[in-house]
Amino acid sequence: MGDYPKALEFYEKDLEITKKALPPNHPELATSYNNIGQVYDNMGDYSKALEFHEKALKIKEKALPPNHPSLATSYNNIGMAYFGKGDYSKALSFLEKALLIKQKSLPPGHPSIKATKDTIDHVKKKM
Repeated sequence: MGDYPKALEFYEKDLEITKKALPPNHPELATSYNNIGQVYDNMGDYSKALEFHEKALKIKEKALPPNHPSLATSYNNIGMAYFGKGDYSKALSFLEKALLIKQKSLPPGHPSIKATKDTIDHVKKKM
């Protein structure tokens, strides 16, 4: 557990294969970018994480409807990366976007809505 360089190696190979096999805006590419971003998040390299989470978001924005829950996941990931960088204002902005989508696309009382609200409260306390 925690072998991030090895995880990056495998996720980068996955991305390379996926890029060759699928069109440039295929949602599976977003998954590959997101996975790499998550590894960088876990390593504490939030600038690199943002780079990959933003690539994932751009693909999802083109490939998915505007209130798709997967977009909320990307907004959440970007918000958390900004939180890790200490940029609480940007973190809050992205987390609020995630919350709006979750409230439109998930049933009331869904645990993900509560989790996002709790995260937003945590960010506000840091500001």
